[in-house]
Amino acid sequence: MTATIPAGVESARDLTGPAVASAVDRLSPDVRIVASYHLGLTDAEGRPAGRSAPAGKALRPALALLSARAAGAAPERGVPAAAAVEFVHNFSLLHDDIMDGDTERRHRPTAWTVYGVGAAILAGDALLVLAQDLLLENAAPQGLWASRCLSAAVQRLIAGQGADLAFERRDNVTLDECQQMAGDKTAALMACACSIGAIYVGAPAELAMGLAGFGAHVGLAFQLVDDLLGIWGAPEITGKPVRSDLRARKKSLPVVAALTSGTEPGRQLGALLRRTEALTEDDLVRAAALVEDAGGREWAEKAADSALSSAGQCLADTDMPDDVRAEFAGIAEFITARQW
Repeated sequence: MTATIPAGVESARDLTGPAVASAVDRLSPDVRIVASYHLGLTDAEGRPAGRSAPAGKALRPALALLSARAAGAAPERGVPAAAAVEFVHNFSLLHDDIMDGDTERRHRPTAWTVYGVGAAILAGDALLVLAQDLLLENAAPQGLWASRCLSAAVQRLIAGQGADLAFERRDNVTLDECQQMAGDKTAALMACACSIGAIYVGAPAELAMGLAGFGAHVGLAFQLVDDLLGIWGAPEITGKPVRSDLRARKKSLPVVAALTSGTEPGRQLGALLRRTEALTEDDLVRAAALVEDAGGREWAEKAADSALSSAGQCLADTDMPDDVRAEFAGIAEFITARQW
């Protein structure tokens, strides 16, 4: 059963959507059509897609707006920061789809398969620049601080993506390395999303740090759940074929936990994934079973629970309105809900 989307996420989409659409309109026509399609604003021919478009869940904008509220500001004041973090997230998705060879996202063809690799790369680059433009249009020092926060998150995101690519060429990836990669690739941007709205409206450093800590733990839990879905998730939920991460032989967290388990199923999994020929559907089913038999699935589920517990402790230790704290907790529960 699919988890119910929190009301704050729906309102974040409504608040942030116009700012996102307006900023995308600044792009040159050839780049705009790709970015608009990827964001769910238009179809492949550039026609408006309407409210039924398969846009993202707006989780990161919702977190950014909540962080502005945590600082006592109206959520509207955090809209530029929310749009900026959404642009960076989608910059990474556009590039990830190319690097991973993914042909489907949000239940429709990925941008690079529709417009070409070069056009999708340029669209991602354009969204990254738009993100900084939105933040730096605020002449107050807070705009610059938010920009630096976002830049630091992007640097870590790139480092994590680089490590992820490097892991594909290695057979000896450790679990610590894989967790560091997840912290950089996913958790850093989530930490930024949870604090950038507060930074943008001038919150005290203690609040921003507490929110960032919460986001880092939630981001790790999210990546663990995403990795589990990459093996056992239903296509109608993930928007990707079942066992897609195994098909791509990704060194995801449950896979590395299995490979480094020192068990016979772990050794068999390693031998299977080292084959040079393409994996058949039967191979993929066997690989998923070996990950589970080697303890990779159980380890990832427990690690996700631990990260989520640490996120809750950060919330409890950070001074903010009770209703905002409850909404943060609700979004954390939503994005780590197990749907397989």
